[in-house]
Amino acid sequence: MIRSTLYTIVLVLISSFSLHAQRSVIADGAELTLISDQFSFTEGPAADSKGNIYFTDQPNNDIWIYTTEGELNLFMDESGRANGLYFDDNGNLLACADEKSELWSITPYMEVEVLVDGYNGKRLNGPNDLWPDLKGGIYFTDPYYQRDYWERTEKDIEEERVYYLTPDRKNLVIVADDLVQPNGIIGTPDGKTLYVADIGDGKTYSYSINEDGSLSNKTLFTEMGSDGVTLDEQENLYLTGKGVFVFNKNGEQIEHIPVPQNWTANVTFGGEDNQTLFITASTAVYTLKMKVKGIKK
Repeated sequence: MIRSTLYTIVLVLISSFSLHAQRSVIADGAELTLISDQFSFTEGPAADSKGNIYFTDQPNNDIWIYTTEGELNLFMDESGRANGLYFDDNGNLLACADEKSELWSITPYMEVEVLVDGYNGKRLNGPNDLWPDLKGGIYFTDPYYQRDYWERTEKDIEEERVYYLTPDRKNLVIVADDLVQPNGIIGTPDGKTLYVADIGDGKTYSYSINEDGSLSNKTLFTEMGSDGVTLDEQENLYLTGKGVFVFNKNGEQIEHIPVPQNWTANVTFGGEDNQTLFITASTAVYTLKMKVKGIKK
C-alpha cells in the first residue's frame, strides 16, 4: 500500500512538472537581461510597428527608446510626466501625460496634440494607462496618485474611473466607475474584450466591449490587481507587481517571472519578431526571450 501510494505521488509530481514545462511561455534557456538601471522610475513600455520599445522615466520627465538593434536613446524630454504609452495605427505615440492630467498624442517628430484635458470642466485625477481600440477610440484609466510635482493636494473628481475617448475624439465617456483604483488596461486583438486591473482592490476584471464602445458583462478574471498589463498571442494575460505573473485565458496562473527590483511596474512585447518581453521595474529595464509573441492589434 505504501509503495503504491508513493508511486502515485511520484506520477502526480511528474505529470505536474511536465504540464508546467509544456505551458511555459519563456523560451528554453532564456534569462532575464538587464538593459540599464540608470533611471528613477520606469513605466509605460510600448512597441512601435518595427518592434522598437518606448518607455518612460516619469520622475525625470523623459521618454526613452530601446531599438531592435539594442541601442538605448533618449526620445523626448519635457514629456508631460508621461506614464502609460501606446501607439495608434498612424504611428503616433499616445501618452498619459500625468503632469497636468492630460492625454497626449505625440508624432514621431515630437509634436504634441492634447487630446483630453479634463472631464466636464474638471481636472482628471491622472490618466495612468491606455489602450486604443480598433476604431480609433481610446480607453484609459484615471486613478489618483498624489505627485510631488503637483500643486494640488486633492481630487477634483472623486471617482477613479475608466474613460473612453470616442474615435472622432470629440466625446469623453465614462465606461466604468465602480472600481477602487483602476490601473493597467488592455484589449484583445478582436476588440471584443477589455481587461482592467483594479490595483486598489487587488482584482482584475474582463469586460465585453459593445458596438458603441461602452462596457458590459463585468467579470472577475483573477484575485490579483496589477500596475501594468499585456497580452500574448495565446491570450495569456501578464500582470505586474512582485515580478511578472502570467495567467491563461481561464484566469489560471501558469508562470511567475521573478524580477530583482522590489516593484515591476509594466510589461510589453517587442523586438523584430515581437517575441521579446520588455519589463520596466523601478530603476531598471529588462528583456526576456519568450516562446510566444505579443498581440498585434
